[in-house]
Parts: sequence; C-alpha cells; structure tokens
Amino acid sequence: MPAADKHVPVSFSLPMRHLKKARKFGRVRKVRAGFLKGLAASFFMKGRIATTEARAKELRPYVERFLTRGQGGALADRRLLREAFSDEVTKKIIADAAVISGRAGGYTRITKLGLRKSDAARRAVLELIR
Repeated sequence: MPAADKHVPVSFSLPMRHLKKARKFGRVRKVRAGFLKGLAASFFMKGRIATTEARAKELRPYVERFLTRGQGGALADRRLLREAFSDEVTKKIIADAAVISGRAGGYTRITKLGLRKSDAARRAVLELIR
C-alpha cells in the first residue's frame, strides 16, 4: 500500500446555512416566538425600545408586518392582530398604523448606540418613524 493512502485526512464540515437568516438567540422555536412577541408588544406600547442590535434587526420585519396589517382596517386584519396581541396592544397598533399610513414601508428606524459596558454587546434603539 502506498504511503499516501495511509494518511488520508478526514474531512469534517458542518452543513452550510444557506437560506437560514433568522437568528436563534439560543432558544427553541416556541420560546423564540414568545420572546419576539413580547419584544414587539413592548415596542408597540412605548413606540421605541432599546435592545441589542441583533434583537432589533430580527424584530424590525416582525413589527413592520403587524403595522402593515394595522393599516388594512379590514375585520380580518384586526382579528389577526387580536390573535397575536392583547386588545390594548391591538388598539395601539391600529392607532400607530393610521399615523404612518402615508408611508410605503420602512416604518421603523434602527439607531446604533455603541457597546454595552458589562458584556460589550452592541446596543441599538428600534423606534417608530412618525
């Protein structure tokens, strides 16, 4: 047997993450869904939320989908909002959607704040553009 065949390197590679853009945040799917829903509810009630940059970037499309639903005004849109959030949050979403109804998208803005002192996490503010 030739010497070259004895030492064939074992190739080990992890599967590539093509088309998997969502951040996991170290949580399983159901917990992650509840986590995003809670962040979104806080965002809608306050109009802005200070969080980490990764969370803000993941929350932005989630929130904007609900704002688009709030602009619809149809009964089905209101029921979908009510299914996801409480009455109070749903009313706030519809009120915010009425204010931004002239915009064709891009209802939120992410402003970077810098690093958090304790763990050097990138901080950002997600806010509603009025």
